[in-house]
Amino acid sequence: MTLVEPDRTAPHSAVRVAAVGDIHLGEGCAGLLRPAFETLPDCADLLLLAGDLTRHGSVAEAEVVAGEVASLGVPVVAVLGNHDHHADAPDDVARVLRDAGVHVLEGDSVVLPVDGHKVGVAGVKGFCGGFVGRSAGEFGEPEMKAFVRTTRHSAERLAGALAELTEHGCAVRIALTHFSPVPDTLAGEPPEIYPFLGSYLLAEAIDAHGADLAVHGHAHLGTEHGMTAGGVRVRNVAQPVIDHAFALYRLPLDGHRPGASTASATPSDSVPLPDRYAHH
Repeated sequence: MTLVEPDRTAPHSAVRVAAVGDIHLGEGCAGLLRPAFETLPDCADLLLLAGDLTRHGSVAEAEVVAGEVASLGVPVVAVLGNHDHHADAPDDVARVLRDAGVHVLEGDSVVLPVDGHKVGVAGVKGFCGGFVGRSAGEFGEPEMKAFVRTTRHSAERLAGALAELTEHGCAVRIALTHFSPVPDTLAGEPPEIYPFLGSYLLAEAIDAHGADLAVHGHAHLGTEHGMTAGGVRVRNVAQPVIDHAFALYRLPLDGHRPGASTASATPSDSVPLPDRYAHH
């Protein structure tokens, strides 16, 4: 966990959360999203990046991403996605982003100050497996057991990170993943690939420890809005879904936890967006 002591200024009534995933930046994309991201201090308190930040997970692509989000004036918190693992160098990708000031999470958490309040983000990439009634089981061949065990371990790490946020008395708690915790936000994707887009084990971890918002990406053809069985609002912020440089959500800071109220996505019509979303 990374803990930053909150400043002691007059509190806001809500924390403003900007979020986007699946930006898939390549080596020729420098400056593509920077103009939109530079507006963040005027409208958001933090930026969440929900994985698949690069095309193929190379260090050179990670350096492009780092240039887009460095020194924005708001904290940036990220998890990696499957694309960011493709070159088998996720540690190098994470290092490049951390060197640019990004909090890169994988089974851990960060607590950020927002005008006298603690805002906590617990993050993990997550993995596949499917959803209740149509999910893979940790049974049979070693390959199948290893596949499901990867998801279970990921969910356990998310649960532990969320528990840390509760212990630190965060006014707002957010779960950040790349893979989806619920099938709701996959609507629009072919049902046959749902098991490869997320796992119900992530939702069980979120419901077990509580959150005010769960944010994920990965499902390019999905839908934005969903909810866990326990009533936690879920948002798919894959850029092809939100169709903007980022989506903006407001979470109340008055101790009331009705879930995430959605503000309008910040327009970025004047900013060209990557047109590369054919693959998960």
